[in-house]
Amino acid sequence: MIYLKTDEEIELLRASNMLVGKTLGEIAKAIKPGVTTLQLDKLAEEFIRDNGGIPGFLGYQGFPNTLCTSVNDQVVHGIPNSTPLEDGDVVSVDCGVLMNEFYGDSAYTFEVGNVNPEIKALLKATKESLYKGIEKAIAGNRIGDIGNAVQQYCEERGYTVVREMVGHGVGRNMHESPEVPNYGRRGNGTLLKPGMVIAIEPMINLGKRNIVQENDGWTIRTMDKKVSAHFEHTIAVQKNAADILSSFKFVEEVLTLQSEN
Repeated sequence: MIYLKTDEEIELLRASNMLVGKTLGEIAKAIKPGVTTLQLDKLAEEFIRDNGGIPGFLGYQGFPNTLCTSVNDQVVHGIPNSTPLEDGDVVSVDCGVLMNEFYGDSAYTFEVGNVNPEIKALLKATKESLYKGIEKAIAGNRIGDIGNAVQQYCEERGYTVVREMVGHGVGRNMHESPEVPNYGRRGNGTLLKPGMVIAIEPMINLGKRNIVQENDGWTIRTMDKKVSAHFEHTIAVQKNAADILSSFKFVEEVLTLQSEN
């Protein structure tokens, strides 16, 4: 069952997603070598609660934390821990918020210190592929058009697309229908209609696309131990262009300031 959202509901979803964006901006200020993902997690939980939200992931199907922090070869669903981040690491930070009965969901892969150019290029392509997918998220297109745009962009650059983990609808539940794969055929899949709200989240690998689940029951990593990148926006499907409800603006303001100093 796909729930089409009213204009009022989309504004409530925008508020939840904007808080996710601001939380990721706070993470951007704190990420550096020596910081632990558990410290980032605590910071995120406090910021979300201070701003009238509830951490969306905490306790979700038993997940123990506010953030999913996936380092290097971890693809998604990494559990924050007390291991310090090292210079050259990359970490996908996925954050969810529940506010006004609606969820926000967005992810950004951060560089820690000085990152290898090959890995920087993967991050850049993954983020760009997200926007390629968003361009196709308009009424009248189909889910396959989104996945095809992401897949084509990344595979042309020699990267691989994780198949088992997909984007999803977002609303009063964290995960709603439809599923939004990052691969597919143009013109295939569910018809996109105005008022559909979906999370598009490319998970792209430097090596092969195969993944395994760690013994913790959550963490997904690449089978060949090569780095993976992950970026996610929640968007509302509209007639002419998708309405991006989440935001990287807060992250990018921080990163721009840091690079100037």
